[in-house]
Amino acid sequence: MKQPSTHRVSQPIRQTIYGLLLNTSADQENMGQKSRLPPMPGAVSEVERLHKSLKTSLVDPVTLPKDHCDLGKLVELPLLRRQRLLLETLKVNRTILEPIPAALKLPIAVSCYWLQHTETTAKLHHLQALLLGMLLGPLHTMVSSPGKEELQPGGAQTLYEELQKVKETPGRLHLETAHIFCQWQSCLQMGLYLNQLLNMPLPEPDLTRLYSGSLVHGLCQRLQASASVEGLLNPCPEAKLLYERLLTATKSCAPAELFLPKRKSSSKRDKHKKKGTSRSKNRVGTTPHTRLWHDRSNRFELLRSETPEGHTEACELA
Repeated sequence: MKQPSTHRVSQPIRQTIYGLLLNTSADQENMGQKSRLPPMPGAVSEVERLHKSLKTSLVDPVTLPKDHCDLGKLVELPLLRRQRLLLETLKVNRTILEPIPAALKLPIAVSCYWLQHTETTAKLHHLQALLLGMLLGPLHTMVSSPGKEELQPGGAQTLYEELQKVKETPGRLHLETAHIFCQWQSCLQMGLYLNQLLNMPLPEPDLTRLYSGSLVHGLCQRLQASASVEGLLNPCPEAKLLYERLLTATKSCAPAELFLPKRKSSSKRDKHKKKGTSRSKNRVGTTPHTRLWHDRSNRFELLRSETPEGHTEACELA
């Protein structure tokens, strides 16, 4: 309960939704009035969790252009204008979505918004697990589509079964990871609502295979342990290529520190240092020079042998 409400991260998306709805309501109330001033929408009262209690706060809707005020005529607007409003709300450039399959454009746009938000504390393995989970739908299509030998169904089948195995393997729930993925789900929910309100400027994704909590949590644990994304995707080059496209799109919006190499903490370094010191102390009477003389790979060992037996043994070792 120490974490803030997960729905706070998606508040800017809701502000655009409120702007569309309240501008329309105010415009309908003022029909017949000769007022040149645009109606000013009022604030919206939201109830959210604050630790273990509930809190009410006022949220101001976004002021939108006049041609977005009438939902009845919103469908008459060109697709690009409705798409522009959606992507501007999600803070995404349309060009980065061009290499992405149509069914994943909205989830990737939402993921870009999620990564840019200051309250999101996602790490690289969270993003990797999320994108790997999005491959489940395309993999299912590859596996269930007969007569496409060029897609190498064997590799797709192998990867699909591996992801299913991760999904079905029970694991320990990490609360911080759960909070981070709940934030993403809240962003996706509001992104879907806004997309529907704008009459689908982006295709609706297949939600049944877009996200699985048990899968992404299991992938997080594997990636944190020893598994690598490359090793997991090697059986299926098509899925690997798609993953790289998804990662490239989200990387353009993610903070730079998300992709910085991991560094060992000072406590771990001190621990390893102390461990190494204790080991060296336990080697009584052993110095670097002594270890050099007794190295079995030292080809000059025969020079220090004083007996024929030692000379013969040294020759055999050399």
